[in-house]
Amino acid sequence: MMKNMNDSKCVRKGFVADHIKSLPKSGIRRFFDLVNTMDDVISLGVGEPDFVTPWTIRETGIFSLEKGHTSYTSNLGTPALRREVCRYVRDNYHVSYRPEDECIITIGVSEALDIAMRALLDPGDEVLYTEPCFVSYPAEVRMAHGIPVPIETKVEDAFALEPAVLRRKITPRTKVLLLNFPCNPTGAVMPLESLKEVAAIAMEHDLVVITDEIYSELLYEGEHVSIASLPGMRDRTLFLHGFSKAFAMTGWRVGYACGPREIIDAMMKVHQYAIMCASTMAQEAALEALRNGEKEMLRMRESYCERRNLMVDGLNRIGLNCLLPKGAFYTFPSVKSTGLSSTEFAEQLLKAEKVAVVPGVAFGACGEGFVRCCYATSASDLIEAIDRMGRFVQSLKH
Repeated sequence: MMKNMNDSKCVRKGFVADHIKSLPKSGIRRFFDLVNTMDDVISLGVGEPDFVTPWTIRETGIFSLEKGHTSYTSNLGTPALRREVCRYVRDNYHVSYRPEDECIITIGVSEALDIAMRALLDPGDEVLYTEPCFVSYPAEVRMAHGIPVPIETKVEDAFALEPAVLRRKITPRTKVLLLNFPCNPTGAVMPLESLKEVAAIAMEHDLVVITDEIYSELLYEGEHVSIASLPGMRDRTLFLHGFSKAFAMTGWRVGYACGPREIIDAMMKVHQYAIMCASTMAQEAALEALRNGEKEMLRMRESYCERRNLMVDGLNRIGLNCLLPKGAFYTFPSVKSTGLSSTEFAEQLLKAEKVAVVPGVAFGACGEGFVRCCYATSASDLIEAIDRMGRFVQSLKH
């Protein structure tokens, strides 16, 4: 008897890899799919400067095209930009790197983090990160076959990482500690003494530290200190930064990583096969930002600081308790007094008053009870948004 040909066929579970199939979609993007279906919404959601990229930076990008600079660059990035990045990091963060082999230019900090995880992690390696956190962090770890391990931060500690809590989370599988201060979504910063304790713990347990300092120029109180600059930390720290936030260059997609040669070389392997190089035009514009963009950056920071104060005062006035963030351009008010979950609050506020905020749970489980409000929008819109939010909060009491 002839065997049925179908008997020998394997049963396919589907075309998508299991570890990707199980990834949740971004809580921010899913929520703003709903926002995009509505008119006249005041958005406090997307973390993007409301400023246009300064003219001299745009002009440099235009001139790059006019000069015909449309070829590939080195995988690591143009030598001129790498030299300027290393100069900028040395002068502002007090860490010295060699542009030849300790710096790589990437498609924003997001790509830098992605290739870092793929370069560093073996299956089952654990990555510790503070939560609430940027939505990409746990996903980036999972896509590199690592295990994301959140460390809860609390409003009582101003959302800073407590060294004792970090110590309790470390296991024999812990390989990487991922930090982001000033923090998205909370605006938190690390006190220097706590940062020193964290550095000591990292050295004691031989951890690699990845520090995402994309918001470090947007600090409103005190002086920013990079963990990479602390004694003993340079050679175990990967410093990530970019141009999107401080220089209003989100759409240009250019960032960089600086760190030990061994790590940068491994990242370059992934980068050269997956990406080849960052945009030539964007790299030339980024070079102009570092050379001549400080004045405009400081002007934008001053404006953000004024809007921060306006936003925090308004939120507290309408009954949503809110800490004064020390950096970035987000507030993270509590909505627990309303009796609603963060998702319920955000959805009902959007429908009732057409104000878009991001549910805190999008940034991890311990973000529940809070919402993220981005104040990188006009003062007039912020005032109107606060009025609408106040009206919504009052309606819940009736």
